[in-house]
Amino acid sequence: MPVFTSRFAFLLLIGILVTAAPQTVDAEDPLIFISAFADGDEAGIHAFRLDLKSGVLKPLHRTTGVDHPFFLALSPDNKFLYSIHAPTFSGKDDEHVAGFELVGRTGQLKPLNRQSSRGTASCYLDVDATGKSVLVSNYTSGSVAALPIRPDGSLGEPASFIQHVGSSINPARQKEPHAHCIVISPDNRFAYVADLGLDQILCYRLDPATAKLTPNRQAFVRTLPGAGPRHLTFHPNGKSVYVINELTNSVTHFDYEAATGNLYEQKTIPTLPADFTGVSHCADLKITPDGKFLYGTNRGHDSLAAYKIADDGSLTLIEIQPSLGGGPQNLAITLGGELLICANMPGKNVAVFRIDATTGKLASVGDPVAIPSPSCIMLVP
Repeated sequence: MPVFTSRFAFLLLIGILVTAAPQTVDAEDPLIFISAFADGDEAGIHAFRLDLKSGVLKPLHRTTGVDHPFFLALSPDNKFLYSIHAPTFSGKDDEHVAGFELVGRTGQLKPLNRQSSRGTASCYLDVDATGKSVLVSNYTSGSVAALPIRPDGSLGEPASFIQHVGSSINPARQKEPHAHCIVISPDNRFAYVADLGLDQILCYRLDPATAKLTPNRQAFVRTLPGAGPRHLTFHPNGKSVYVINELTNSVTHFDYEAATGNLYEQKTIPTLPADFTGVSHCADLKITPDGKFLYGTNRGHDSLAAYKIADDGSLTLIEIQPSLGGGPQNLAITLGGELLICANMPGKNVAVFRIDATTGKLASVGDPVAIPSPSCIMLVP
């Protein structure tokens, strides 16, 4: 009898422990971090789990103590997250890049440290494929910097700093350089900067082990005068680069020569309907993992432009869909290409769309989720 009782108690205890154990996150459902571009109580980095079947964003955690986290970047091993930190965004003082360690898949972030971005209105981050360098572009001050990443994920002081010089034809927006993004090439050898103020895509050679940037032999290519290049992205096949132009509401296709890092302009096409007469400015663009479709955002028209990508990299407009919120700022696409997530920053919501794998058309999924000034979306597989 005592043996039976002990065994029963043991089994009962195991049952209680199993029942009480926290549920693990489905490996197929990605973890998503969305930054709230604000200060004070509204600032922070929101964590969600995205249900791939339903498209529902399920809140997990909110990290505070980071101001104006305009942009986020993830380390290649998914262990560390980096964010802009700017107590006074676009003020007189240099802003910071903040490092965090992911606490499992809970959505919680453990602060590591912060380092100067060496500029103001810091607006874009990218981490190299080895996880040894993080690159930052500074819009207002028109500069870029590269910071080393230590083995524990924390950041060292900037090892490279480059100040852009020049202007272009738009007197309101292009009196000086405005580095709006910095994107590392698929082979991890080059870094490309879309400078809105210069109407240039600048190319730097990257040494990720030392976080060193040096001008490439083809130091830059020009966009159309007054275009105002903002963001760029590589096609998954590594043969094309696409640039979204904020000021002229267009997308430019470049052929990419991996051996030299050279870009060769092909064609520029509009992102807006031909009959639109209002004020609108592009922001972001993303390509589906299979390389079939490209999507761009229109802030003002408040829409998403969808394009089919041909084998030669050329674009054909599929449709222009409402973004379900004001000022679509940033996009993300799930690794399987099922869903597109759109951050409507002034609209203060995040909308989810299902992507038709055959046509590329978008269909909204549920109601948008309210978030204070969402500015960047980062998916963790």
